[in-house]
Amino acid sequence: MIRKAEETDIEAILVITKACAKAMISEGIFQWNAHYPNASAFQNDIKRGELYVLEIDDTIRGCIVISTFMDSEYKPIQWLTSNEHTIYIHRLAIHPKLQGKGYAQQLMRFAEAYAIDNNYASIRLDTFSKNKRNQKFYELRGYKRLGDIYFPKQSEFPFHCYELVL
Repeated sequence: MIRKAEETDIEAILVITKACAKAMISEGIFQWNAHYPNASAFQNDIKRGELYVLEIDDTIRGCIVISTFMDSEYKPIQWLTSNEHTIYIHRLAIHPKLQGKGYAQQLMRFAEAYAIDNNYASIRLDTFSKNKRNQKFYELRGYKRLGDIYFPKQSEFPFHCYELVL
């Protein structure tokens, strides 16, 4: 079941994202760290009604942010659609012990259906340039790589921006 997250879900979400960060760091992927993602980011997501969780057997196993807010870092990218009526995916996470079972696909299908049902023009996201697995994941779903942005608090390496025109 996928539902909107509540404040009481943040602790469980942080357990998942910290486990993801630890797993990525062990593979030399410095995408997430002690600064990101954090509780205040998830609190803001909840206040905006943009954070969703995947619940299996009454336990939170993953999360995704479906946002209409365009981060300033995205402005230099030559997007395929105009900046009106677009959604942005952030903080997609599945606990490492459950990865490879289709749960991230399930969350992305949910986000894509949400975008289509609400007549959005496209879905945009970014993923770390050193995270080849994520790049393949999005490219196989039809997302087009358009350019690079930087988040200095996360890494000196770029993040690739992707867009799926609906």
